[in-house]
Amino acid sequence: MVQQMLYRALVSTKWLAESVRSGKLGPGLRVLDASWYSPGTRQARKEYLERHVPGASFFDIEECRDTASPYEMMLPSEAGFADYVGRLGISNDTHVVVYDGDHLGSFYAPRVWWMFRVFGHRTVSVLNGGFRNWLKEGHPVTSEPSCPEPAVFKATLDRSLFKTYEQVLENLESKRFQLVDSRAQGRYLGTEPEPDAVGLDSGHIRGSINMPFMNFLTEDGFEKSPEELCAMFQAKKVDLTQPLIATCRKGVTACHIALAAYLCGKPDVAVYDGSWFEWFHRAPPETRVSQGKGGKA
Repeated sequence: MVQQMLYRALVSTKWLAESVRSGKLGPGLRVLDASWYSPGTRQARKEYLERHVPGASFFDIEECRDTASPYEMMLPSEAGFADYVGRLGISNDTHVVVYDGDHLGSFYAPRVWWMFRVFGHRTVSVLNGGFRNWLKEGHPVTSEPSCPEPAVFKATLDRSLFKTYEQVLENLESKRFQLVDSRAQGRYLGTEPEPDAVGLDSGHIRGSINMPFMNFLTEDGFEKSPEELCAMFQAKKVDLTQPLIATCRKGVTACHIALAAYLCGKPDVAVYDGSWFEWFHRAPPETRVSQGKGGKA
């Protein structure tokens, strides 16, 4: 019953292709390419300019963040987010569909899905299967840039979906929230390094549970079924009837946990925006667990 009341978090490639074909893209429906890749690998904006879903705009996560923060990928201000998405032609009445070009099928798109939700926008969906499957299925692409009419967007931060360092630190004592880390097991355990990291050891926040985000996706790059996702949470003894905070390295793949839980009917998962990067630099050593360096990161 709860799931029927939630806005659809996923749309299919077939649905989007039909929407493009029938001319539905415009003020009421906007598409965003939210691709991002590690420096020195792929170039997201260049790839977007070469080919993208017709009518899609490029959502640059490097621009739409708190650039003054010493931590990675922190949320922008309400005004900053509102200005950025307004320039992409998005109003509070727009249905937003987000995708990325990652080979997994989805990587950064759930972060942007969560960003819209944390700023009070509910009509937002992730393209299930991503650009990988859009191409595989032969749907149209274009190199034509999108020039939408600017719109007015009002952003209101929903603090129930967002957790700070201080709140996570307090939670170590109160244990009101379950804490789930979405990184690969080796990084969580501290036995494998954090990629592209200088001065950042791997490890995890004391008391957190590991659910690598890649496991939420099928080999073909689609989100697993709600039944499969719910079984995964149950197997890890994560109770979806209780409060939950998702974390990762920089608050990006944590949003896959929020999305998976949403698909199970739980729309209120909070993301620790600073995640491990902030925790490593701020938290007391005894709260950082690692198998790589004598038990502390």
